[in-house]
Amino acid sequence: MKVVVVGTRGIPRIQGGVETHCEQLCPRLVELGCDVTVVRRSPYVTPDNRIPEYKGVRLVDVYAPRRKSVEALIHTLLAVVKAKRLGADVVHIHAVGPSLLTPVARLLGLKVVCTNHGPDYNRLKWGRVARAIIHLGEWLQVKCAHRIIAISRPIADNLARNYGRTDGVSLIPNGIPHAMPTEATDYITSLGLRPERYVVALGRIVPEKRFDLLIEAFSEAQLSDYKLVIVGAPDHETAYAQQIKRLIKTHDVTATGFIRGEQMIQVMSHAALFCLPSTHEGLPISLLEAMSYGLDVLVSDIEANRLPQLADSDFFPVDNRAALVAALRRKLASPQRRAYDLSDYDWDTIAVRTLEVYRSIV
Repeated sequence: MKVVVVGTRGIPRIQGGVETHCEQLCPRLVELGCDVTVVRRSPYVTPDNRIPEYKGVRLVDVYAPRRKSVEALIHTLLAVVKAKRLGADVVHIHAVGPSLLTPVARLLGLKVVCTNHGPDYNRLKWGRVARAIIHLGEWLQVKCAHRIIAISRPIADNLARNYGRTDGVSLIPNGIPHAMPTEATDYITSLGLRPERYVVALGRIVPEKRFDLLIEAFSEAQLSDYKLVIVGAPDHETAYAQQIKRLIKTHDVTATGFIRGEQMIQVMSHAALFCLPSTHEGLPISLLEAMSYGLDVLVSDIEANRLPQLADSDFFPVDNRAALVAALRRKLASPQRRAYDLSDYDWDTIAVRTLEVYRSIV
């Protein structure tokens, strides 16, 4: 079976939740016998990942303009046409914005599976017109896709409640690879950090992650024995990205930029607490990753973050700075390591279930 994956910026070593999802899922589909091609956006191809294949997954690079307002739309259009030329049995479109091109894929005679990673029209970075267009993408996904994969129960419930679609919708969550904790500390030491004496936040530098709120709350909490570490980078040099750079400098925050591999393993292995103050998520892979390392967590109480493995004490009211300050003080007064049941988020099982979705329409 030939599967062409579009909608993602690409793999490997490209920042983003959808990108991490595809980097873990696609090689496993190859192991199950699929012929998988990922169509990548040209601006995200660097000397570090300019390769024709990754773990058996073929990589095809297609033009995308480096403008956030049209990047995904133009690239996905070109990628869907490319999928037709490649003779795809299934085109797998990720996210609701790129799903605007679902009708084009259908007109080209392609079998279409869409993964809904969450209501991206709720992201703070979008203006009113962009939100309306992305919302249209979700509607077209519901109306035109042969099958839809929802990565969390709230997303599946949203599709049923707002569009009445339950038929052909499969709930298949994000996954998390097995953690590889390390005792090595050379990287975190080079950053001026001490084991168990820092709070880590992970994600792209975009408004809905609310890193600005976290930096200000952490400063107000006056946790003199701890430092705040932000792991991630912006996709575009926006006003928000510039604001975060200023806050990082004025509040003495440690910023690593986008890291992977041994550097990420060290940061996650030795943190005292993971914090995710975001206003929008689908099913946050960063949170699952922190849990896989046994970190204590503190997250905003949005529906997507309310995993059954977490306790009420792990949440604070979204956008509530005073509550975040109090929660940081409470958590770090008695830091702890924890064990979570993450059996529902196994990538091997997720790959098998995704292949079943493909087979149902081919």
